[in-house]
Amino acid sequence: MSNDWIGYSDFIGLAASYGYAIALLLFGEALGRVFHVQPNLTRKIIHVGAGMWVFGILLLFHRWEIGIVPFATFIAVNYLLYRYRIVGAMDTEDSSPGTVYFAISVTLLFALLWRPSGPVDNVPIAVAGVMAMTWGDALAALVGRRFGQHKYQVGTSVRSWEGSVTMFLASTTAIFLVLLLLPDSLLSPLAIAYGVNKALLAAVVSGTLATLAEGVSPHGTDNLSVPLVTAAVVWILINNS
Repeated sequence: MSNDWIGYSDFIGLAASYGYAIALLLFGEALGRVFHVQPNLTRKIIHVGAGMWVFGILLLFHRWEIGIVPFATFIAVNYLLYRYRIVGAMDTEDSSPGTVYFAISVTLLFALLWRPSGPVDNVPIAVAGVMAMTWGDALAALVGRRFGQHKYQVGTSVRSWEGSVTMFLASTTAIFLVLLLLPDSLLSPLAIAYGVNKALLAAVVSGTLATLAEGVSPHGTDNLSVPLVTAAVVWILINNS
């Protein structure tokens, strides 16, 4: 593959990434303004949509140094959106700088683990951490808010057992699917396949610790702790089992 094509593809990836982000924010705003969807739900829809874009990043970029630029950019953008409450779809009464932490964790994990040019690509571990936060946190928050009758508190962090069970089930499932399907695929051809047993073990253990991290993290900081804890645990288990 020529350097000219790689550069052109990266340019397309940047344009698509920023276009997708703008469209996602506008979609969230439309849900709130037109369909009167509550900010608590639109915020989670945007959260899931942003997290799932990591697959778009893997598809469109050939150099990790350029591929991390969109998420790195949104560290600053998300801070401005949070600080000045620019987008109503992302603002709730208890809004935190969690979107900033999420962008930091994605950027850090991909910078450390994504190597599309080899020799070995460990990006499935990074994606597993992102998916634990993307789906685990979003579904835990929605279920906990709607059905959470049994509360517990660790420090200043208040959670529900219903939400924590959802967090465990959703994050474990997401981690398992990523570790099983992403390695040796079109999106990560240089990643080593882990196999069902190793992927399942890593998913259950990391999903458990991700749930614990989510339960004890102060408001908003779980967007940083959950992806990093998940990825660290998966890395240890994959490389020592």
